[in-house]
Amino acid sequence: MEFLTALLVAYVAIVPVELPDKTFVATLVLSTRYRPLPTWLGVVAAFGVQCVIAVAFGALLTKLPTQPVQLVAALLFATGAVVLARGAKKADAQEKEQEAEFEAKAVEPKRGWRAAAASFAVLFTAEWGDLSQLLLAGLVASGRPMLPTFLGGWLGLATVSGLAVLLGRWLLKRVKLSVIRYVGAGVCAVLAVVTLLSAL
Repeated sequence: MEFLTALLVAYVAIVPVELPDKTFVATLVLSTRYRPLPTWLGVVAAFGVQCVIAVAFGALLTKLPTQPVQLVAALLFATGAVVLARGAKKADAQEKEQEAEFEAKAVEPKRGWRAAAASFAVLFTAEWGDLSQLLLAGLVASGRPMLPTFLGGWLGLATVSGLAVLLGRWLLKRVKLSVIRYVGAGVCAVLAVVTLLSAL
């Protein structure tokens, strides 16, 4: 039960945070340049490596005294809530800027493993220090088990990138990124309160 709970918490935390993020936009742009399947495989591989690093960093934090680590994790979640809420009004304008940025990085058409490798490289370099990494590290640091947290985070990122490949343009026309950011801010705020209460 604990395994499934930790997996679901990570999944639910990551999806609304990453839907309005550059992850979604980058995957959408790459899938217009390259074939969808190798694009998605390259992106998911990059996320896998980044999730491993984030969870490992969170595990290192658990070696420190518990209460200070939990307070820092609560602060990370609260910061995520503030960042998402403050950026919500600008989300739709930022989406256009990010789209242009990633279009410039994917000018040459590629196929097969080259498309997968190019997609891996673009997402791997774009996602360092991203909110999803901080959230996963914070979840592990606040006491959640590593493996289900990794799997939940990775599945969440795979879901977001899959939606970008399959339904990206359709979703952008029908769902405001600002609304998704507010949902993500709410999820982060709840995690901050729960972690703070467990620390105190």
